[in-house]
Amino acid sequence: MNPLVFALAAACGGLGAAARYLIDIGVAHVTRSRFPWGVMVINITGSLLLGAVVGMLPGAAFVVGAGFLGGYTTFSTAMVDAISLWRDGEQRAAVADVIGMLVLSLAAALLGLGISGGLG
Repeated sequence: MNPLVFALAAACGGLGAAARYLIDIGVAHVTRSRFPWGVMVINITGSLLLGAVVGMLPGAAFVVGAGFLGGYTTFSTAMVDAISLWRDGEQRAAVADVIGMLVLSLAAALLGLGISGGLG
């Protein structure tokens, strides 16, 4: 592995994590909801962006994908949020969270690949 590529991916990962935090608290402030809208927005936009990056800039996919978008998106937080909803008696919201995020993130990744020409 090229040390410069590794350093760039690590730095981008930190920037992605900072962006995730800012967006999550911003969405939470706007929605004022127990439902984890911020994490859903983050994972869907991250899927869209990764699809676009892979299609348009395959050479940069590691730095941008594993780096920035790896720090930005958060599957583990999404799953813990769903479990918390379930435990708090909000089973419908928990199921909607998991299924909605999966379906919408998949659609966003396909859209990103389609927009970038990465599907064909």
